[in-house]
Amino acid sequence: MDLRDLPSVDALAGDLSPGFDLPRAIIVSVAREAIDEARDAARSGSPMDPVLGATRRLQSLSSSRLHSVVNATGVLLHTNLGRAPIGETTTPFFSNLEFDLESGQRGKRAHYLRELISATTGAEASLVVNNNAGALFLALAALAGRDGRVAVSRGELIEIGGSFRLPDLMAASGAYLVEVGTTNRTRQGDFIDIPGTVEAVLKVHPSNYRIQGFTEDVPFSKMPAIARHLGAPFIADIGSGLLDESTPWIPGGPPEWLDGEPAVRQVLEQGADVVLFSGDKLLGGPQAGIIVGKRISVERMARHPIARAVRVNTATIASLTGTFEAYASGTAATIPFWEMAISPAGEIRRRAVDVLRASGAVGSIVDGESLPGAGSVPGLTIPTPVLRIDGDDERTWRLLADHEPPVIAARRDGTAIVNLRSVSPDEDSIVAAALATL
Repeated sequence: MDLRDLPSVDALAGDLSPGFDLPRAIIVSVAREAIDEARDAARSGSPMDPVLGATRRLQSLSSSRLHSVVNATGVLLHTNLGRAPIGETTTPFFSNLEFDLESGQRGKRAHYLRELISATTGAEASLVVNNNAGALFLALAALAGRDGRVAVSRGELIEIGGSFRLPDLMAASGAYLVEVGTTNRTRQGDFIDIPGTVEAVLKVHPSNYRIQGFTEDVPFSKMPAIARHLGAPFIADIGSGLLDESTPWIPGGPPEWLDGEPAVRQVLEQGADVVLFSGDKLLGGPQAGIIVGKRISVERMARHPIARAVRVNTATIASLTGTFEAYASGTAATIPFWEMAISPAGEIRRRAVDVLRASGAVGSIVDGESLPGAGSVPGLTIPTPVLRIDGDDERTWRLLADHEPPVIAARRDGTAIVNLRSVSPDEDSIVAAALATL
């Protein structure tokens, strides 16, 4: 393209605007960049079409814009799709976030939520921060302090998504890592034999993997006694946020896929100084890091300067309040995550039959499985009937993802799989409409 043929920024933006529901400022910026790149390409003797370049960039921006999708993968806590689905919450334009309605003076932030969490978990005190990594960072900084030695088993030096590593977080907090035991075997004596003093003892539930075979570790129940012997607080990072191992909100008690999962109430009762867990995993709420435990330890964390840097906003407080009120009132089975997790296989099979019939798609209903997801209960699955769609899996997946709203399926062994356990019954008609495009 000759330099004289390049369109003006306004002209190109005007041509592109009707095809994209994006702010004009974004379209103008992309148009300007595309024209600049086309000008540079023309000068170097490599012609480039600015319209094509701008269109591709706007398509990419439009697809990355945050909007709703239907999760038909069967992964209930899908990290890439937002983890725990939460019901609609209303956050008032103004609220008594830090205002005491009785005195008319400044009040304590999230005071009701903290009391609610303490009452629900049986803890002396609680604190809420932005996520569980923030909770651990705050715990290390406040309870161990700069250059404080923190003992943790080598088998728990985890790395989670995004190359996030526990040793790096510990170093950033100012604490000094003291590795205990070996990768596959750590015993109580390994902690007792630590030379010198330690300022904290940490146990991290390796919720995104399992070590099998010749293994041994120290359970949460034994760690408080070890910490007392060492004269240090015990920090229990259980990660997934299962509130009670007896799951009183599930008719018939806990399902098999929760076997061995540590729970907040029990770890507290066993003597942990603080217990840390996520809000958006098995708890079923919004992204948050929740800290419960002994008052002296929690208040020490609340007073630390980092607490201000990792505090939560009004919307999270409102959503998390609704989540804990459901547990406190005995209605936790209505939390979207638990509704999906405990839905009977027979009910999901009935829905699958209806969806397949309504869509006219060619496929079959076969036995499959669902995953709790988000690093919770690794290696354990929930039996689930699934829709196996005939045809090329890549083409099927792409057509479903291109539907509006997008339906995100799974691909296994060259076949596209639609799993309705992770789909709200209200979205069945959307799945059927997407399948009908095949």
